[in-house]
Amino acid sequence: MIWLLSVLLALQSSAPAYVPQRTYDTARQTFSDFETMVADLAKADVIFVGEQHDDPNTHRLEAAILGGLRRRGVKPVVSLEMFERDVQSLLDAYLAGNSSEEEFLKASRPWPRYATDYRPIVEMAKSERWTVVASNVPRRHASSAAKTGKSAFDALGPDDRASIARDVQCPLDAYFDRFSITMGEHPVPGSEKVSAAEQRATMERYYFSQCVKDETMAEAIVAAANGRAARPIVHFNGAFHSDFGQGTVQRVRRRLEGRRIVLVTILPVNDIDRAAPNAEDLRRADYLVYTVK
Repeated sequence: MIWLLSVLLALQSSAPAYVPQRTYDTARQTFSDFETMVADLAKADVIFVGEQHDDPNTHRLEAAILGGLRRRGVKPVVSLEMFERDVQSLLDAYLAGNSSEEEFLKASRPWPRYATDYRPIVEMAKSERWTVVASNVPRRHASSAAKTGKSAFDALGPDDRASIARDVQCPLDAYFDRFSITMGEHPVPGSEKVSAAEQRATMERYYFSQCVKDETMAEAIVAAANGRAARPIVHFNGAFHSDFGQGTVQRVRRRLEGRRIVLVTILPVNDIDRAAPNAEDLRRADYLVYTVK
């Protein structure tokens, strides 16, 4: 494990520092500047950064956002979809220097591309002594919700229940419509053999699982925001959770009225010189950061 991590880090350190990007300010409807965006982010209470999970440049730009905040003397709390709430104590122990990285990764269920994608964020936070929040619901609970719906948590003990949001609201709104369309593009094998009613019931269970993730991340973000005077909270998640102010964003706003929340979506494209938002993109986030796939 350590040998593999060293190789990956060596490869990463040999990569060029420059990351192609163009930043678009959707409020002003004009291309802006990455540093101008970061200066604005430094004034926010909560920042959502929506990513495409498998894009290397996206992750370099995420680290650049944190680096830009650091240069401005901002000490953010970093919140990650990529770690689940029941490993918070393991994450805290590693950040405090009370466990090795190997021990931490062995027990904390990191995402497969952690070494290249998220380690730079965690290590920056560790070196700066920033708090890092493991915000997501444990995947076993999300899976149960997708299988059985709202009854999934009825028999859970207090320890398991504590890792799930206390207040889970899941209205069948525009977010559900977007979720259904996206899921319909990747149908479950065999779904064509069941009735429309059964397909709808399955979709609603999957959507409930999505809501549980959003509500749990939102609860963790708000707890971090209420637990400190300094700002901001920088939350990294898959863009679907934050695009259009839906998902996790909507649930944070329900809990944190009157706070300034800024949305950033990073969009990998084939031709960065011709990248430009369409009407839908203008509603996607406050800032669109285009980069090369």
